[in-house]
Amino acid sequence: MRHLLLGLLTTVTLAQAQWNLALTESRASLRGVYNAGGGVIWASGANGTVLRSEDDGYMWQNCKVLPEMAKLDFRAVVAWDANHAQVMSSGTGSASRLYETADGGATWHLLFANPDPKGFWDALVFQGTHAYILGDPVDGRFVLYHSNDGGRHWQPDNSPELAAASEGEGAFAASNSSLAILSDGTIFIGTGGLGGARIFRRDKSGRWSAVRAPLTTHKESAGVFSLSFRDTTHGIAVGGDYEKSDDGTGAAASTSDGGLTWHAAQNPPSGYRSGVAWSQKVNGWIAIGANGSDISRDDGRTWKRLDAGNWNALSLPWAVGPNGRIGSLDIASPPVR
Repeated sequence: MRHLLLGLLTTVTLAQAQWNLALTESRASLRGVYNAGGGVIWASGANGTVLRSEDDGYMWQNCKVLPEMAKLDFRAVVAWDANHAQVMSSGTGSASRLYETADGGATWHLLFANPDPKGFWDALVFQGTHAYILGDPVDGRFVLYHSNDGGRHWQPDNSPELAAASEGEGAFAASNSSLAILSDGTIFIGTGGLGGARIFRRDKSGRWSAVRAPLTTHKESAGVFSLSFRDTTHGIAVGGDYEKSDDGTGAAASTSDGGLTWHAAQNPPSGYRSGVAWSQKVNGWIAIGANGSDISRDDGRTWKRLDAGNWNALSLPWAVGPNGRIGSLDIASPPVR
């Protein structure tokens, strides 16, 4: 029987904007969140945690999971409605798995398990029935799987252009947003590590290229953590160094030419940022991280602090963080100037 979590609301306010916090009974570290629309939100995290709300975040259900799922770290969730969702776990080898439910989390079945014992999955994205899974490099090359039937069958992308830097390069599973796909089919991958931060781009013809990203780099804890686009030309990359959560140096960059070139923010966010997304309703970008959130209304050139909370991932207006933290951005707040 599912355990109901009552989302009692409190408010955190700074800079004339606010997040409404749902005080659930979950204490899991949440890193996956998906706003399916119509008041339906899914969230996921450590220790097999999958949460679901059908009433715009007022009541939360702790979904029942299979015994084999109970110790997995679900870094990604993608949902279509209150019944149909997929969750992806991140971990070494077969600890990276993809499960699906069609009955609101009452039952689950395994769709795909990492076939490589050295692999580690970082992100899952969908575009219609097309889906992609990004994984850290194996044998010197980034892992990218593609499905054209909604995640039931998967094929690897063996492009030689996905080679990782020899000094050490990887992707980050902090927010399920180191992989992005645009409406025209263009795919982006953000990376980091000792070999430097890069942004890979696959154009509509299927050709891969990579450029250096002007974010904090050359550390295992630093690089590009999140990529997001508001259209096919304008996008934001955020990250920095997660070991220095209060240092915003090199934490954001923007593109206005479809990801061909990237430019560092003139006035960066207030610290390391693990997630970023465009909000049409506030006409700006929202970036979140371990020491709070920021907003940019000039396509990422300058950022203004919103709050000092601890956040991991977002699917606006929702964001999630450690200790079961779930919040919704109050878009009715006075505009930030």
